[in-house]
Amino acid sequence: MSSLCVSELDILLVEPSAMQRKIMIQQLQDEKVMAIDTAANVHEALEKIIRRPPDLVISALHFEDGSAAALLGAIRRIPALSELPFMLVSSETRKEQLEVFKQSGVVAILPKPFTRQHLGSALNATLDILGQDEVDLEFYDVESLRVLVVDDSRMARKLIRRVLSNLGIENFFEACDGSEAIDLLKRETVDLVVTDYNMPEVNGVELTEHIRHSELLAHLPVMMVTSEANEAHLSQVAHSGVNALTDKPFEPETVKRLLVQLLNQD
Repeated sequence: MSSLCVSELDILLVEPSAMQRKIMIQQLQDEKVMAIDTAANVHEALEKIIRRPPDLVISALHFEDGSAAALLGAIRRIPALSELPFMLVSSETRKEQLEVFKQSGVVAILPKPFTRQHLGSALNATLDILGQDEVDLEFYDVESLRVLVVDDSRMARKLIRRVLSNLGIENFFEACDGSEAIDLLKRETVDLVVTDYNMPEVNGVELTEHIRHSELLAHLPVMMVTSEANEAHLSQVAHSGVNALTDKPFEPETVKRLLVQLLNQD
């Protein structure tokens, strides 16, 4: 089980508005989170994170001295902090403004204002990332599973690996797009492919179709992680032959449930 519970989380809340900070602190306290520090801008947040890294950073989008993207980028460039869980809270809905966060492996993107259910799910996702809860697979030894992670974002690959590692999986291969994945599958035997949808060269749908049309690989389970949400896109994904589809950013508990379903279909 996870080594932390929600009440033990140490959170840094980065929000320029004193009123919004007060509201969000109350919402976190309603979820039994009591260790909450705050910062009003990017500079102050970075100073506090470097001095004493929290378990989770919850950040607004815009500040007087920069943006959440700048803060996240600075955190990711510090090796010791590169895997620090990060949550965005924003009223922004434009895909192009949010894509950088989805591709950077954030824990969650919460709307502003958010509901108690939104916050509870995001906090639980953080616990899943920080903790370890080995998955029970009837037909597989989890430690021997060989998983190929395909994503053009290094940070997204890192987050997927971290989530799967916490489930007890140890053997990973990585590819930065579908073309590289196809080459790798010619050399290596894997038990599961976890792939992004939107990639250069060969995207996730094209990779899945290649797998399904291959005599040797047709049986291989494919889980697709996507930030796309329109009906035409989802229909295309479904027809490609994926076995499971999850949102980006994904909830680790969802990945665990899909993994159990996928690999116990024997």
